[in-house]
Amino acid sequence: MVGEMSIELPGAGALDYLPCRYGTSKLLFRGPRRRMEKPYLAFLGGNETYGKFVPLPFPASVEQDIGRDCVNLGCQSAGLDSFVNDPEVLRIASSAEMTVLQVLGAQNLSNRFYRVHPRRNDRFLEPSPLLSAIYREVDFTEFSFNRHMLGRLQMLSPDRFETVRDELQQAWMSRMKLLLNAIDSATLLLWITFDDATDGGPDLGTEPVLVTQAMIDTLKDQVLGVVKVPVAPAGTSDDLGGMVYGQMDAPAAMRLPGPGAHDQIAACLTDTLRAAL
Repeated sequence: MVGEMSIELPGAGALDYLPCRYGTSKLLFRGPRRRMEKPYLAFLGGNETYGKFVPLPFPASVEQDIGRDCVNLGCQSAGLDSFVNDPEVLRIASSAEMTVLQVLGAQNLSNRFYRVHPRRNDRFLEPSPLLSAIYREVDFTEFSFNRHMLGRLQMLSPDRFETVRDELQQAWMSRMKLLLNAIDSATLLLWITFDDATDGGPDLGTEPVLVTQAMIDTLKDQVLGVVKVPVAPAGTSDDLGGMVYGQMDAPAAMRLPGPGAHDQIAACLTDTLRAAL
């Protein structure tokens, strides 16, 4: 069944994202690489902005709709730390006519309880002594990804997990304010929400993980506006047709927005951007 829904490129078996870098940044972005010699919009985000498995991600659709160059700075597995700690990304965003910043989850950033990989922020590196003390029964060497680790902690003790949740949400708000202060251009928040099935594991809630309306509200004075777009993952919305992935990537593709969702996001952004530009 999965084979009937996937699209295989002759001789490749995967989508060519034309990966590229800008300046001194160590992050790998989706191409084609832009020269940015005229007014442009910058799009910062994670897998959804990058357009994983999607031939035409929403930044490219917006570019077609509004006639402005749109630089896709979406990065696979990115969290807030990927951008906060990258001067080149901040320079590009600050030089843009406007920046669209995707709201990313609170699980993928370093905090008082654990440290994440500096670029692939979904990777769990190590717990702090404080987290190890709170969860003495846990062998943290078992975990490679933050979400897997947090799901296990929540399952073991919902009460103790509240302390972890509070820390992540506070760290997220501080990091978001820092990022917005570092971007010297009008910034629009893009809040893409969807339920990410976790293969029967613990439920950490709607994507982006642990982000609430109250948290978004604390940022409203720093942004031009907030565009909230509820979508459904491709696997539950019959939106897999048109996605490009190999057999091994089928589970990941099912959990991400498909082409129809990207069109929906682009339409919502286009209306707001036309009014603002």
